Amino acid sequence: MATDKGFFNYCVATNTGKGFITHTDSRKFWISGQPGNVWVCDDIPESRDWVARNSGTVKTKAQAQAIVTTEVTNAQNAWDALSDEEKAASSGRPGDITLP
Repeated sequence: MATDKGFFNYCVATNTGKGFITHTDSRKFWISGQPGNVWVCDDIPESRDWVARNSGTVKTKAQAQAIVTTEVTNAQNAWDALSDEEKAASSGRPGDITLP
């Protein structure tokens, strides 16, 4: 699901489990988890409150993309190092991710 607002809030926050994203949160704003504990959500007051509640660190889009790209590259390198049998049994090589 993509948002049509066009303005996003980027942060790094560790998923602490139950209550990290509440039902109310998901009804108020769009949120998407990415590799490297990067989270992208609509840039509205409720999402900024969510970042603060979860001790998130706000990032620029470029900073968030760099974290995601590093994580994806590491996962791709690990996949490339697998044997042919391990590759065949896997779900495939991780693809690149471009943040909105």
